[in-house]
Amino acid sequence: MKDKQARPVKKALIFLAALCVIIVGLFHLGGDTSHAAIVPKESSLYTEADINAAIRSAKLYFKLHFSGCTLTEIGYAGDSCNGDDRFIVLTSSFDVDSSGGDGSLNPDSTYTGWQWTLKRLPGGLWYHVDHGY
Repeated sequence: MKDKQARPVKKALIFLAALCVIIVGLFHLGGDTSHAAIVPKESSLYTEADINAAIRSAKLYFKLHFSGCTLTEIGYAGDSCNGDDRFIVLTSSFDVDSSGGDGSLNPDSTYTGWQWTLKRLPGGLWYHVDHGY
């Protein structure tokens, strides 16, 4: 009888261990955003909270998809680049290590003026739409 009671606990522990491995992997693999400077810029379209939420979303995307890269700065591109408050454009700079990231970037280089386009979902969350020059 004890064996049947132990199975759900064992499965839960295995699930939690796997979840921990995934979470640790997310924080240790991919792009480094830990020291990225946030470049402040005023806006008449967005609140500071809107901009910061979009930056967090772009940083998460960078962390997950830009392995071998280090984000050095990111900020709002400015109202002249934005006209619809459902979308926001950010600009950033980042360094690429000798691996060339996923192979599509120039190894040992710095990218500046890299843009991120995000769309606002109902409730204020931002999701990645596009990036590049």
